Amino acid sequence: MSTIAFLGAGNIANAIMGGLISDGHSLFAFDPIEHCRERARGQGVTIASSNTDAISKADIVMLCVKPDVILDLLDEITSSSQGKLFISVAAGITTASMLSRLPEATALVRCMPNTPALVKTGMTALFASPAVTAEQRASATSVLSSVGESLWVDTEAELDIVTAVSGSGPAYFFLMMESLINAGVAEGLSTEISTQLVLQTALGAAVMAKQSESDAGTLRKQVTSPGGTTQAAIEHFQSVKFEKAVGDAVNAARTRSVELSKN
Repeated sequence: MSTIAFLGAGNIANAIMGGLISDGHSLFAFDPIEHCRERARGQGVTIASSNTDAISKADIVMLCVKPDVILDLLDEITSSSQGKLFISVAAGITTASMLSRLPEATALVRCMPNTPALVKTGMTALFASPAVTAEQRASATSVLSSVGESLWVDTEAELDIVTAVSGSGPAYFFLMMESLINAGVAEGLSTEISTQLVLQTALGAAVMAKQSESDAGTLRKQVTSPGGTTQAAIEHFQSVKFEKAVGDAVNAARTRSVELSKN
Protein backbone atom coordinates (compact mmCIF):
# COMPACT_ATOMS: atom_id res chain seq x y z
CA MET A 1 0.00 0.00 0.00
CA SER A 2 1.12 3.56 -0.71
CA THR A 3 2.01 6.11 1.93
CA ILE A 4 0.01 9.25 1.24
CA ALA A 5 0.42 12.78 2.61
CA PHE A 6 -2.46 15.24 2.66
CA LEU A 7 -1.58 18.92 2.61
CA GLY A 8 -4.86 20.40 3.71
CA ALA A 9 -7.45 18.42 5.66
CA GLY A 10 -10.79 19.98 4.75
CA ASN A 11 -14.01 18.26 3.74
CA ILE A 12 -12.92 16.67 0.46
CA ALA A 13 -9.58 15.61 1.97
CA ASN A 14 -11.35 13.96 4.90
CA ALA A 15 -13.71 12.11 2.58
CA ILE A 16 -10.77 10.72 0.63
CA MET A 17 -8.90 9.89 3.85
CA GLY A 18 -11.83 7.85 5.10
CA GLY A 19 -11.93 5.75 1.96
CA LEU A 20 -8.17 5.19 1.93
CA ILE A 21 -7.92 4.23 5.59
CA SER A 22 -10.52 1.53 5.09
CA ASP A 23 -8.36 0.23 2.23
CA GLY A 24 -5.32 -0.02 4.51
CA HIS A 25 -3.20 2.90 3.30
CA SER A 26 -0.81 4.73 5.64
CA LEU A 27 -1.79 8.40 5.81
CA PHE A 28 -0.10 11.56 7.05
CA ALA A 29 -1.59 15.05 7.03
CA PHE A 30 -0.90 18.64 7.91
CA ASP A 31 -3.30 21.56 8.10
CA PRO A 32 -2.72 24.90 9.85
CA ILE A 33 -6.27 24.81 11.26
CA GLU A 34 -6.49 22.86 14.51
CA HIS A 35 -10.02 21.45 14.12
CA CYS A 36 -9.09 20.11 10.66
CA ARG A 37 -6.06 18.37 12.14
CA GLU A 38 -8.14 16.90 14.96
CA ARG A 39 -10.82 15.64 12.61
CA ALA A 40 -8.17 13.89 10.52
CA ARG A 41 -6.55 12.49 13.65
CA GLY A 42 -9.92 11.10 14.68
CA GLN A 43 -9.99 9.05 11.48
CA GLY A 44 -6.65 7.48 12.30
CA VAL A 45 -4.47 9.80 10.22
CA THR A 46 -1.01 10.63 11.59
CA ILE A 47 -0.65 14.40 11.95
CA ALA A 48 2.69 15.78 10.78
CA SER A 49 4.42 18.81 12.27
CA SER A 50 4.53 20.71 8.96
CA ASN A 51 3.88 20.38 5.25
CA THR A 52 7.47 19.34 4.57
CA ASP A 53 7.35 16.82 7.41
CA ALA A 54 4.19 15.29 5.91
CA ILE A 55 5.58 14.85 2.41
CA SER A 56 8.92 13.51 3.64
CA LYS A 57 7.09 10.34 4.66
CA ALA A 58 5.00 9.90 1.49
CA ASP A 59 5.04 8.43 -2.01
CA ILE A 60 1.90 10.33 -3.00
CA VAL A 61 1.10 13.93 -2.02
CA MET A 62 -2.51 15.14 -2.07
CA LEU A 63 -2.74 18.90 -2.57
CA CYS A 64 -6.04 19.73 -0.87
CA VAL A 65 -5.56 23.39 0.02
CA LYS A 66 -7.53 26.37 -1.32
CA PRO A 67 -6.61 27.55 -4.82
CA ASP A 68 -5.44 30.94 -3.55
CA VAL A 69 -2.67 29.42 -1.42
CA ILE A 70 -1.55 26.40 -3.44
CA LEU A 71 1.26 28.13 -5.35
CA ASP A 72 2.78 29.49 -2.14
CA LEU A 73 2.51 25.99 -0.68
CA LEU A 74 4.39 24.53 -3.64
CA ASP A 75 7.15 27.10 -3.16
CA GLU A 76 7.40 25.95 0.45
CA ILE A 77 7.73 22.24 -0.33
CA THR A 78 9.55 22.20 -3.66
CA SER A 79 12.91 21.23 -2.16
CA SER A 80 11.32 18.09 -0.66
CA SER A 81 9.20 17.06 -3.64
CA GLN A 82 11.58 15.13 -5.88
CA GLY A 83 10.29 11.74 -7.07
CA LYS A 84 6.79 12.02 -5.62
CA LEU A 85 3.39 11.86 -7.30
CA PHE A 86 1.34 15.00 -6.68
CA ILE A 87 -2.45 15.00 -6.99
CA SER A 88 -4.17 18.40 -6.86
CA VAL A 89 -7.87 18.99 -6.21
CA ALA A 90 -7.50 22.79 -6.37
CA ALA A 91 -10.04 24.18 -8.83
CA GLY A 92 -8.81 26.51 -11.55
CA ILE A 93 -5.07 26.06 -10.97
CA THR A 94 -3.47 24.68 -14.14
CA THR A 95 -0.76 22.05 -14.25
CA ALA A 96 1.54 24.60 -15.93
CA SER A 97 1.15 26.98 -12.98
CA MET A 98 1.85 24.23 -10.46
CA LEU A 99 4.73 22.64 -12.37
CA SER A 100 6.44 26.04 -12.58
CA ARG A 101 6.90 25.83 -8.80
CA LEU A 102 8.08 22.19 -8.72
CA PRO A 103 11.23 20.37 -9.90
CA GLU A 104 11.49 19.53 -13.59
CA ALA A 105 9.64 16.38 -14.68
CA THR A 106 7.51 16.24 -11.53
CA ALA A 107 4.61 13.80 -11.83
CA LEU A 108 1.43 15.83 -11.33
CA VAL A 109 -2.22 14.85 -11.65
CA ARG A 110 -4.90 17.52 -11.61
CA CYS A 111 -8.39 16.35 -10.77
CA MET A 112 -11.91 17.68 -10.40
CA PRO A 113 -14.01 15.84 -7.79
CA ASN A 114 -17.49 16.88 -6.72
CA THR A 115 -19.23 17.14 -3.38
CA PRO A 116 -20.96 13.71 -3.45
CA ALA A 117 -17.45 12.45 -2.70
CA LEU A 118 -18.38 13.33 0.89
CA VAL A 119 -20.80 10.38 0.84
CA LYS A 120 -18.59 8.11 -1.32
CA THR A 121 -20.66 8.67 -4.47
CA GLY A 122 -18.50 11.30 -6.13
CA MET A 123 -17.46 11.67 -9.76
CA THR A 124 -13.86 12.70 -10.39
CA ALA A 125 -12.11 13.47 -13.67
CA LEU A 126 -8.30 13.35 -13.78
CA PHE A 127 -5.65 14.80 -16.10
CA ALA A 128 -2.00 13.75 -16.04
CA SER A 129 1.13 15.78 -16.75
CA PRO A 130 3.60 14.17 -19.20
CA ALA A 131 5.83 12.79 -16.43
CA VAL A 132 3.08 10.64 -14.89
CA THR A 133 3.73 6.93 -15.48
CA ALA A 134 1.14 4.20 -16.07
CA GLU A 135 1.77 2.94 -12.54
CA GLN A 136 1.20 6.42 -11.11
CA ARG A 137 -2.01 6.76 -13.12
CA ALA A 138 -3.21 3.54 -11.52
CA SER A 139 -2.30 4.90 -8.08
CA ALA A 140 -4.20 8.14 -8.70
CA THR A 141 -7.23 6.19 -9.93
CA SER A 142 -7.14 4.08 -6.78
CA VAL A 143 -6.98 7.16 -4.54
CA LEU A 144 -9.91 8.97 -6.14
CA SER A 145 -12.00 5.83 -6.62
CA SER A 146 -12.11 5.57 -2.83
CA VAL A 147 -14.83 8.26 -2.88
CA GLY A 148 -16.78 7.25 -5.97
CA GLU A 149 -16.07 6.82 -9.66
CA SER A 150 -13.22 8.32 -11.67
CA LEU A 151 -12.18 8.75 -15.28
CA TRP A 152 -9.28 10.29 -17.22
CA VAL A 153 -9.49 13.10 -19.77
CA ASP A 154 -6.93 13.56 -22.54
CA THR A 155 -6.63 17.34 -22.44
CA GLU A 156 -6.56 19.80 -19.57
CA ALA A 157 -9.10 22.00 -21.36
CA GLU A 158 -11.64 19.23 -20.86
CA LEU A 159 -11.44 19.84 -17.12
CA ASP A 160 -13.21 23.16 -17.66
CA ILE A 161 -16.10 21.25 -19.23
CA VAL A 162 -15.96 18.64 -16.47
CA THR A 163 -16.17 21.45 -13.92
CA ALA A 164 -19.30 22.77 -15.61
CA VAL A 165 -20.98 19.36 -15.92
CA SER A 166 -20.06 17.28 -12.87
CA GLY A 167 -18.06 19.66 -10.65
CA SER A 168 -20.90 22.15 -10.42
CA GLY A 169 -23.51 19.58 -11.44
CA PRO A 170 -24.72 18.61 -7.96
CA ALA A 171 -25.94 22.18 -7.46
CA TYR A 172 -28.06 21.92 -10.62
CA PHE A 173 -29.77 18.81 -9.31
CA PHE A 174 -30.21 20.42 -5.88
CA LEU A 175 -31.89 23.38 -7.59
CA MET A 176 -34.23 21.04 -9.45
CA MET A 177 -35.05 19.18 -6.24
CA GLU A 178 -35.58 22.44 -4.36
CA SER A 179 -37.90 23.71 -7.10
CA LEU A 180 -39.86 20.45 -7.25
CA ILE A 181 -40.25 20.34 -3.46
CA ASN A 182 -41.53 23.93 -3.47
CA ALA A 183 -43.92 23.12 -6.32
CA GLY A 184 -45.34 20.18 -4.38
CA VAL A 185 -45.89 22.40 -1.36
CA ALA A 186 -47.52 25.08 -3.52
CA GLU A 187 -49.95 22.45 -4.83
CA GLY A 188 -50.95 21.46 -1.29
CA LEU A 189 -48.47 18.86 0.05
CA SER A 190 -46.68 19.26 3.36
CA THR A 191 -42.98 20.09 3.13
CA GLU A 192 -42.14 16.74 4.73
CA ILE A 193 -44.14 14.69 2.24
CA SER A 194 -43.00 16.72 -0.76
CA THR A 195 -39.36 16.40 0.31
CA GLN A 196 -39.59 12.64 0.75
CA LEU A 197 -41.28 12.23 -2.63
CA VAL A 198 -38.70 14.34 -4.45
CA LEU A 199 -35.56 12.91 -2.83
CA GLN A 200 -36.58 9.30 -3.40
CA THR A 201 -37.71 10.08 -6.94
CA ALA A 202 -34.35 11.73 -7.70
CA LEU A 203 -32.47 8.77 -6.23
CA GLY A 204 -34.64 6.26 -8.07
CA ALA A 205 -34.26 8.06 -11.39
CA ALA A 206 -30.47 8.19 -10.99
CA VAL A 207 -30.22 4.50 -10.09
CA MET A 208 -32.55 3.57 -12.94
CA ALA A 209 -30.52 5.60 -15.45
CA LYS A 210 -27.30 4.11 -14.11
CA GLN A 211 -28.47 0.53 -14.36
CA SER A 212 -30.42 0.75 -17.61
CA GLU A 213 -28.98 0.01 -21.03
CA SER A 214 -31.19 2.80 -22.40
CA ASP A 215 -30.04 6.42 -22.46
CA ALA A 216 -31.75 9.19 -20.49
CA GLY A 217 -33.78 10.38 -23.47
CA THR A 218 -35.20 6.91 -24.07
CA LEU A 219 -36.08 6.50 -20.40
CA ARG A 220 -37.86 9.85 -20.45
CA LYS A 221 -39.90 8.85 -23.50
CA GLN A 222 -40.80 5.51 -21.92
CA VAL A 223 -42.43 7.23 -18.94
CA THR A 224 -44.14 9.91 -21.06
CA SER A 225 -47.51 8.53 -22.15
CA PRO A 226 -49.26 10.41 -24.98
CA GLY A 227 -51.84 12.79 -23.57
CA GLY A 228 -50.81 12.04 -19.99
CA THR A 229 -49.63 14.09 -17.03
CA THR A 230 -45.93 13.64 -17.75
CA GLN A 231 -46.36 14.81 -21.32
CA ALA A 232 -48.14 17.94 -20.08
CA ALA A 233 -45.19 18.75 -17.83
CA ILE A 234 -42.53 17.94 -20.44
CA GLU A 235 -44.25 20.06 -23.08
CA HIS A 236 -44.26 22.98 -20.65
CA PHE A 237 -40.55 22.51 -19.95
CA GLN A 238 -39.90 22.50 -23.69
CA SER A 239 -42.06 25.58 -24.26
CA VAL A 240 -39.90 27.58 -21.85
CA LYS A 241 -36.74 26.21 -23.50
CA PHE A 242 -35.56 24.11 -20.53
CA GLU A 243 -32.84 22.34 -22.52
CA LYS A 244 -31.44 25.65 -23.82
CA ALA A 245 -31.36 27.02 -20.28
CA VAL A 246 -29.35 23.99 -19.14
CA GLY A 247 -26.95 24.36 -22.06
CA ASP A 248 -26.50 28.07 -21.40
CA ALA A 249 -25.87 27.40 -17.70
CA VAL A 250 -23.19 24.81 -18.46
CA ASN A 251 -21.56 27.19 -20.94
CA ALA A 252 -21.56 29.97 -18.31
CA ALA A 253 -19.90 27.66 -15.80
CA ARG A 254 -17.29 26.53 -18.33
CA THR A 255 -16.54 30.13 -19.31
CA ARG A 256 -16.07 31.08 -15.66
CA SER A 257 -13.78 28.08 -15.10
CA VAL A 258 -11.58 29.21 -18.00
CA GLU A 259 -11.49 32.75 -16.60
CA LEU A 260 -10.47 31.54 -13.14
CA SER A 261 -7.65 29.41 -14.54
CA LYS A 262 -6.17 32.50 -16.21
CA ASN A 263 -6.19 34.68 -13.09
